[in-house]
Parts: sequence; C-alpha cells; structure tokens
Amino acid sequence: MHNARISLRRKPDVDLKVPIAITDELSEEVISATGLLDLASGEIFRIEYQDWDVATRGLPWEGEDYEFTSGTLSNNGKDVEFKIDVNQVTGQYSVSATELLEIKVRAAQLFAGISGQTLARSAGTGPAASEPPPARPKPPAKGRGPRFH
Repeated sequence: MHNARISLRRKPDVDLKVPIAITDELSEEVISATGLLDLASGEIFRIEYQDWDVATRGLPWEGEDYEFTSGTLSNNGKDVEFKIDVNQVTGQYSVSATELLEIKVRAAQLFAGISGQTLARSAGTGPAASEPPPARPKPPAKGRGPRFH
C-alpha cells in the first residue's frame, strides 16, 4: 500500500489593520499619537505617542483632566474622524461595532465614492435587500377595460 500524506495549510489571515492618527484631549492639552486600527475587530494596536513621555507622565487617559479620545483615518488628503473608546482597566483603545461600521461606510464614501446604499446592497442588507419586490400590476377584471369594435 502507498501512504499518502496530506498537508493542510492554513491560509494566512488578511491584514485589515490601517494606520490612524489618535488624539487624546485633556482639559488643557492635546496629545497626538499614531496606531493601527483593526478593521475586523475595532481594536487599536501599536500606539506611539508623540511628544508625550509615558514613563514620567503616565498614559494620557489616566489623568484627572482627561476628556476624550478620537481618531482619524486619512487617505489622499481626505479624512474620516471617529470616536475611540479607552478601557481604563486594560488600557486598550478600540472603537465600538457601531462606530466601526460607520467608519467603513464613511471611508468607502469618501475614499472610493461608494454610497452607503451600494455597500448595503452588495452585502445583502439594507433597504434594497430587505424590502419585498414591488407588487405587479393587476390585470383589469373581466368585462372591464376598453372595448374595441
């Protein structure tokens, strides 16, 4: 008998991380950083602060004067701004599922000129996919309608 060896290779995951600018707003100061937004999960990785020493000052969101964090996704001079959530227990920056969907729709509209309705139709959701087809016109009842002599 011949022994056949089958090798199953896992396909590499698609990298859906895009570079973003991050802004932490404090009451008297704005802290800039960069990071990578995972478009699949909404998590933000590899945050690098500019002109902010974490070793001496701590993380921006740890201070009493921290207000909020926002992000910007840019492409060819066009920007999409969005809210970033900070888990103050773990320090993880992320965007909510709702915000992530909004980012994708706005980015597609702005960067590629694709409308939200077109995206929804191609995904099989939205008004075009969920509405029943229009009703067919009913034929006239017998004995009604124009008569030709």
